[in-house]
Amino acid sequence: MKITREFAPADRYLYDFGLCSYEKGWAQVDTAQDASYFGTWANPTRLMIFSYCEGDTTLKEAASPEEFAAELREIDAWNRAHGDGPVRIDPGFDPVMRAAFEGLGLADLLH
Repeated sequence: MKITREFAPADRYLYDFGLCSYEKGWAQVDTAQDASYFGTWANPTRLMIFSYCEGDTTLKEAASPEEFAAELREIDAWNRAHGDGPVRIDPGFDPVMRAAFEGLGLADLLH
């Protein structure tokens, strides 16, 4: 998995309504710790997971659909173990995005 880290001070709404919006193929990965300073998004087509935490950004680019699904499962397991789970992926009202996550075997993590 390729990981890119940067510092980009802002708030999560820059990503919600911009770079990681539904219109650009991203779904929110909801957890109990979501706030204006924290959020995670996943793109099932590009096999990418993006996280924002207090200005720190992390982009994970999976090399395969299996690696992408395994990383989302790992995020879910970590959140459950630390009292912030379960993870719920929100594909919005987009049937194509929902089908993409289902095709990756992640239907149980969808809203």
